[in-house]
Amino acid sequence: MMLKKISILLCIIGFTSALNAQIKTPQPSPFSKIEQVVGLTDVTLEFSRPAMRGRTIFGDLVPYGELWRTGANANTKITFSDNVIIDGQKVVKGTYAIFTIPNKTTWDVMFYSDSNNWGTPKKWDESKVVAKTTVNVVPMPMKIESFTMTFDDLTSGSAVLGILWENASVGVKFEVPTDAIASKSIEVIMNGPTDNDYYQAASYYHAEGKDLKQALTWMKKATEGDNPEFWYLRRMSLIQADLGDKAGAIKTAKQSLEGAEKAGNADYVKMNKESIAEWTN
Repeated sequence: MMLKKISILLCIIGFTSALNAQIKTPQPSPFSKIEQVVGLTDVTLEFSRPAMRGRTIFGDLVPYGELWRTGANANTKITFSDNVIIDGQKVVKGTYAIFTIPNKTTWDVMFYSDSNNWGTPKKWDESKVVAKTTVNVVPMPMKIESFTMTFDDLTSGSAVLGILWENASVGVKFEVPTDAIASKSIEVIMNGPTDNDYYQAASYYHAEGKDLKQALTWMKKATEGDNPEFWYLRRMSLIQADLGDKAGAIKTAKQSLEGAEKAGNADYVKMNKESIAEWTN
């Protein structure tokens, strides 16, 4: 009887495992992801790749003059890490669906702010079209079996998004703000550290008990302007006190106290008064 129960249990387990098992087969339109740096901008493209499989594509499977999902399955998506320009239109950094209307000699290509559709939207919302451009079809000398998307003609400031399938190829140029980003970076670096950079570095060294002389040097740079921030002066006074310069610490704390009183910051007023009293005795 016990053996019979065990046999039945094993059969149930085996049957349940068979039900839970998932059959793995190749996807007819496999997913593809391309990551490309254009200048200083990260661009990511996600799409599915249907195949011709002996079918006529444009003008048949994909009718001319009708909105197309541009690929298969979920939306074909492109993500920009910076604002870009497409045919003179500013596209704010983010993720967009790519929809097209293929024709024999031209395609309309649209970048759509709602990228969470499966196929085309149930209701098209023109206000969600952030950029639209019309591009010419370039006939291919050979047939492209699998739907293909590419990044081509890469320069420091632009690239061309390519769409190829069957015997048609179209390209959409987009521009990235490389010069603006690089120029800003150069300006910041060439101008040297800001007062806040010196303050942050000195604060870290002081808090971690590192080289206090170096921390004081940085604080002197942070406070060498006409009206240094009272919290900068507070930090400087604490570093001076820890270095044994109580006279200097008191002088700096009085400056911090004056600034805190003008700003109406009661906390810093209290802290400075307490420190001055401590260092005076």
